[in-house]
Amino acid sequence: MIRRLHSPAASDRRAPARALYDAACVSRRFVLLLALGALLALPASVGARSAAGSQPRPPARSAVVLPTRAHARSAVALPTLPGAPNCQLFPADNPWNQRVDRLPVAKDSAQLITRIGLSDPLHPDFGTVYAGAPNGIPYTIVSGQTPRVPVSFQYASESDGHDYPIPRGVAIEGGPSSTGDRHVILVDRDTCTDYELYSAYPHDGGRRWTAGSGAIFNLRSDRLRPAGWTSADAAGLPILPGLARYSEVAAGAIDHALRFTAPCTGNHYVYPARHVAPTCSGRFAPPMGLRVRLKASVNISRLPYQARVVAQALKLYGLILADNGSPWYISGAPNSRWNDSALHELDQLSGRDFQVVDTSSLPHPGL
Repeated sequence: MIRRLHSPAASDRRAPARALYDAACVSRRFVLLLALGALLALPASVGARSAAGSQPRPPARSAVVLPTRAHARSAVALPTLPGAPNCQLFPADNPWNQRVDRLPVAKDSAQLITRIGLSDPLHPDFGTVYAGAPNGIPYTIVSGQTPRVPVSFQYASESDGHDYPIPRGVAIEGGPSSTGDRHVILVDRDTCTDYELYSAYPHDGGRRWTAGSGAIFNLRSDRLRPAGWTSADAAGLPILPGLARYSEVAAGAIDHALRFTAPCTGNHYVYPARHVAPTCSGRFAPPMGLRVRLKASVNISRLPYQARVVAQALKLYGLILADNGSPWYISGAPNSRWNDSALHELDQLSGRDFQVVDTSSLPHPGL
C-alpha cells in the first residue's frame, strides 16, 4: 500500500483555509448553544404545547392564591367520614356541597329571617356530653358483614322498607333512654350507603326495631326522595351531610352546608327539600329547604378556633332548614374532643347576622 505524503509546501498552503473552516465550526457551535439556551429559558406557557394541539399549557395551580384554606379545600376535596374514607358525602354538585357565598340575597330575605328569629342567638346543638349522653346526632360506621335486622315504621308509606344494618349497642341520639328524636344513622363503609331512622327503638334485645320513619341514601348519588316524602328529617333530606364533625374542624375547614331548625316553617318546600311539616302560615313562613348564610361582613376573627371554623363554613356553604325546632339550632355529631365553651361563643351571632340566598342559579341535581 502506497502512503501519499504531503510536502510541507502543500500543507502550508492549506493552513489558512483550515483555520477559516475551524473558525466557522466554532461559530456555528456557539450559535447553536445560544439558541438552545434561549429555548430553555422560555416559560412553559410559551415554549411548551399540549399533545392535543398548539394551545399553551395553563399556568400552574400553585400560582393561584386562594383567600382561605377552606376555599382551597372546597375545590379539590369532598367531605368523607373517619372509618369510611372511600365514601364521599354525595357528589360535588350536591346541594350540601355547593358554595353559596357569591349568590345574590333573596328579595324576601329580611321577612324570612324575622320569622325564624331576628334576635335569637345561633346555637350549636352538639358538643361533648349533655344530660348524661353524647351531645348531638351520632352516626355509626358498619360494614357488609354487619347483621341486618327488620324495622317496621309508623309512616311506612313514606319510608324505605328494608332490613337495616343495626349492630348491638348502636349509637342513638340522646342515648338509649332518650325520649327525644332518637335518630339512628348507619353508614355502610363497603357500599357507601347511608341508613337513617327517626324515633328508633329496639325490641327483643335488638333483634327487631320500630321507627317513626326511615330513609336510605346512596352517598354516590344525587337522587332525591320522591316528592312529598319525609325521611328521618321533616324536610325529607338526609341528616348525615348536614352535621358538623370534629374531624373536619380539626383539619381546618367544613366543606359543606349545615342542618338547622326553626320554630316556624310553612306549608311548602323548596329544593332540595321534599316534605313539609308546617307550624305556621303566611306569605313569609320559611319553607323547608331554605338556604341561609352568615353575612360576609360579620367579623369572626375573634371567635375561638373551633367556633371560627364553623362560622367560616356558614359564610361559604350556609345552612339548610331541615326540621322544626328551636331557632338557629345547628346540628353536629358528638365528640369528646369538642370544646363546649369555645363552640358556645357562636351564641354571639344572631338571626340579624344571616341572610337568605337566592339559589335559583345553582344546579338542581336529582330532579
